[in-house]
Amino acid sequence: MNRPVLYQVVPTDNYTVYLYYDNGEVKLYDCSFIFNENGVFDKIKNIDSFKNLCTIMNHSLAFDISGQRDVSNCIDICPDTIYEDSISCDAKQQDLELIIGK
Repeated sequence: MNRPVLYQVVPTDNYTVYLYYDNGEVKLYDCSFIFNENGVFDKIKNIDSFKNLCTIMNHSLAFDISGQRDVSNCIDICPDTIYEDSISCDAKQQDLELIIGK
């Protein structure tokens, strides 16, 4: 897949992340699945940790759990997954409100 390059992530208060791509696309990715997972995701279930550790590593949405920008010690989500499973911010406002909980 020839996907655009992710260059900025902005986490929200409800476990979603705005994704900004180099082709001008802005998408919204829902990370609430972490509550159904155990193990490594426990480190980002706290909203402050989720927001503070959210970054880009390994060319994808990631969480810098070591605080050292160590690409081998982070939680990163497959770039294809975040691109394909996120909703375009061009979508209807009501669809976005369902995802971000307004």
